[in-house]
Amino acid sequence: MSEALREALAVVTLSGDAAAEEKTAAVAVLRDMGNTEARTVLSGALGDADPAVAEAAAEAVRHIEQVQNLWGLAQNVWFGLSLGSVLLLAAIGLAITFGVMGVINMAHGELVMLGAYTTFAVQEVIRSSFPALFDWSLLIAAPLAFLVAGGVGVAIERGVVRFLYGRPLETLLATWGISLMLQQAVRTIFGPNNREVGNPGFMSGAFELGQMTVTWNRLWILVFALAVFAVLLFVLKKTPIGLQMRAVTQNRAMAANMGIRTGWVDAMTFGLGAGIAGLAGVALSQIDNVSPNLGQSYIVDSFMVVVFGGAGNIWGTLAGAFSLGIANKFLEPWTGAVLAKILVLVFIILFIQKRPRGLFAVRGRAVDA
Repeated sequence: MSEALREALAVVTLSGDAAAEEKTAAVAVLRDMGNTEARTVLSGALGDADPAVAEAAAEAVRHIEQVQNLWGLAQNVWFGLSLGSVLLLAAIGLAITFGVMGVINMAHGELVMLGAYTTFAVQEVIRSSFPALFDWSLLIAAPLAFLVAGGVGVAIERGVVRFLYGRPLETLLATWGISLMLQQAVRTIFGPNNREVGNPGFMSGAFELGQMTVTWNRLWILVFALAVFAVLLFVLKKTPIGLQMRAVTQNRAMAANMGIRTGWVDAMTFGLGAGIAGLAGVALSQIDNVSPNLGQSYIVDSFMVVVFGGAGNIWGTLAGAFSLGIANKFLEPWTGAVLAKILVLVFIILFIQKRPRGLFAVRGRAVDA
């Protein structure tokens, strides 16, 4: 007998005039189903004339409620990890830029936006000329988005930011002005309306895991975020440019005296952070509207992640992104999305009063001095 037939027979048995033994066996079948439909049928049996059947139904309802609460908890954790992966992609470039140079880059959100529009442009070309390659569009767009956003980042650093080191307020205002210029440039080229970026076949749809639903696009974004994190960690720990970045982070003056071109390191670091922001735009194009205002939705959250995790520490950014993502998703059912963000912000403000350097502080002679 198939499982579906057994379950249907159990529903009919429990709703009819069967013997108590048959109803108790039907309760056991529905208890194993563990879903909302089974809970509804069992609730109707709580007033059964036979006390044994009613007691078995009550125990089964309690069991299903416990199972559903656990799956609800798992669903919230998944939503939190999904949000955390988006925050990680949006913040990780900002973390290394802010950590090495101490630059508050208000144009970071617009670099994310450039990555999303690069994805849109790639898909438009593929739709019109190479439709068979559509499922590969994101793989084609990712390196291009990195180069476009990274190139703009290097231009910003060389053209504006390098003249403002040590003047954080002026840097903030200058990069904010650049963000407005980038938004207007995109409006001029692509128009002010939202642009459609399609999901490749492997990122479409969803699947059931127990009693929770997992969408493929969110799952692949989580995998992509962790892959970007792993590659960045390798670059920082195992390559010459990564060694120089860490040297400049820990003690800029000594690094310069050792022959490291700190200006070149600054440019490459800014370009790397901007390029990763472009990769974040590729991912966000799959779950958000591609518009000139795309980056504004994530810039504040990115700064919160960086401050909470510890500026310049990418492990702190990883921990901060997933911690804040999960906290948001557990608060939202109780407080709503806006109040949840406010509560998280208040928590971060209180937290940095006790730990001004965040969860994982960068250590070095210059930092400790």
